Amino acid sequence: MRAQRSEGAVPSRERHVVFVAWRDLANPNAGGSEILVDRLAQGLTERGDRVTLVAAGPVGERPYRVVRNGGTYTQFLRAPVVARRHARGADLVVEVCNGMPFLAPLWTDRPVVCLVNHVHVDLWRLRFRPPVSALGRFTEAVVMPWVHRRNLFLTVSASTSHALTRLGVAPDRIRLICNGVEPAPPPAPRSPEPLFLALGRLAGYKRIDLLLRLWDRVRQVTGGQLVIAGDGPERERLRTLAGPGVTFAGRVSEEEKHRLLSAAWLLLHPASIEGWGLVVAEAALRGTPAVGFDVPGLRDSVAHGQTGLLVRTEAEFASAWAALAINDRRRHAMGRAARQRAMRLQWSAAVEGFDLVADEAIARARGWTAGPRRAARHAGGQPPGVAAEAPALPARRPGGAGPEAG
Repeated sequence: MRAQRSEGAVPSRERHVVFVAWRDLANPNAGGSEILVDRLAQGLTERGDRVTLVAAGPVGERPYRVVRNGGTYTQFLRAPVVARRHARGADLVVEVCNGMPFLAPLWTDRPVVCLVNHVHVDLWRLRFRPPVSALGRFTEAVVMPWVHRRNLFLTVSASTSHALTRLGVAPDRIRLICNGVEPAPPPAPRSPEPLFLALGRLAGYKRIDLLLRLWDRVRQVTGGQLVIAGDGPERERLRTLAGPGVTFAGRVSEEEKHRLLSAAWLLLHPASIEGWGLVVAEAALRGTPAVGFDVPGLRDSVAHGQTGLLVRTEAEFASAWAALAINDRRRHAMGRAARQRAMRLQWSAAVEGFDLVADEAIARARGWTAGPRRAARHAGGQPPGVAAEAPALPARRPGGAGPEAG
């Protein structure tokens, strides 16, 4: 039975929601964005909606329908045909924009929400050369906001919300929901010796090479081992940079990931940008604090000085890393605070927030005037379920402090 909807929203009935994304969870390069879409799609399915995911191959079996849409690059050319065919008659199309948009409003007349985990404008120069980098930046920074000028934007962090406003998206069209984190299995033992973990895709913007440079200094103070878990295009190059005490674990199973996150003294996250940093929450749930840079995304997933440390320079990173490693009392206190904070991150809250945003987007497209919405709140800088004081509601607007007035 579907949860009660807000006043003025779409009547309670099955909706057909179509997600257009560039990857399915079956893709070897799948990450936080794909996990978010999968959890939302599963949650909506369990609530009685019909969900279709259109994504580039490879794709896998899911509780909802998955349609393959070409390859990594051809999918953007095929989307107007493939996705439009499956979106015909849909109640809502959710365009998942990971840098290169699908520009759904140009090829569908259905209500559209643009889901943005993080803005990639600054990454185009790192991953591509001109003129591709310039074209990508222009498409994401100029074309995408203009094409979606009448639609709602949905994101999972205040950092991305602020980045969207800098691209010209009006704050009153941005909605913020929480990320969730999977419940952790029973605790695994903490390593008796210093163990530091970096876990994720081995790509340039993750800056694992920086960790390897700093490790030569830090290990003189801390001793122990640095474990790099994950795979990606940088793996072989990084291996050539690794010194003593570094282990490359490669792609790990969920069981091994749990063991490593539990055993680690610290999670090290030197990325230059994130949408949220799901691995930070996964580590936090095991009582493992994080050290990262004060960059978009990590500002949201790490509470500086409480659940980990955020720094601005490489020297500060090395100092924070070493200082927390040798200060057992402070590290353990941060680990406890991180776990308490992570336990409030529920996928059910993310689904509830999305459910309300979907209703609002459909109502807007039909020209309805909604009454006061129980879910719409001004963000105040944190996603729902993370606020240190009173628990927040599932979907919020970035901006001031009062409730939406309809």
